[in-house]
Amino acid sequence: MMPERSAMQPIGPLMIEHRLIERFITVIEDELQALRGGQAPDVALLREAVDFFRTYADRTHHGKEEDILFRALEKKELTEEQRRMMAELTAEHARGRELVDRLEAAAGEGDVDGITAVLDELIDFYPLHIFKEDRKFFRPVMEHFTDDEMRTLLMRMKTFDQGMIHEKYTRLVEVHEEHEEEEDERG
Repeated sequence: MMPERSAMQPIGPLMIEHRLIERFITVIEDELQALRGGQAPDVALLREAVDFFRTYADRTHHGKEEDILFRALEKKELTEEQRRMMAELTAEHARGRELVDRLEAAAGEGDVDGITAVLDELIDFYPLHIFKEDRKFFRPVMEHFTDDEMRTLLMRMKTFDQGMIHEKYTRLVEVHEEHEEEEDERG
């Protein structure tokens, strides 16, 4: 039997983020029901959903998983099953990005059937993905890290999070600047 760990595990913040993603899934479930009830799409909510999934779920959350946790795990002697599952989770992250791209396109076109289909897929996708990470992957792979390694991973995640807000809003300003430059060139 392994000794009790004293350090907070790096999966803690990831699992907390999962709870927020699950809460947002409930929000889009409500939108899906409204659409099925004949209401017009809530365009503002759909834009927020695209932003939430791209910035929070993918760039911030999946970014920490792939860029920090999975990279650290690549250096460890994982079981074949753990390596297979890590590759599967990475592929699922790509699937999530594809779904969000489809949501953005459908919303941009006002395609209610497309919006409904993608929301349905997102609602099915995320809970299963989260369950797999929380219940089948995260806890078993923690055995590969020492307490010091876990503290280091936690610090890297904290540093990663601190840079996210700056990255998002730097990009926002850059997009507006590019738009201004294009207008200046035209006119």
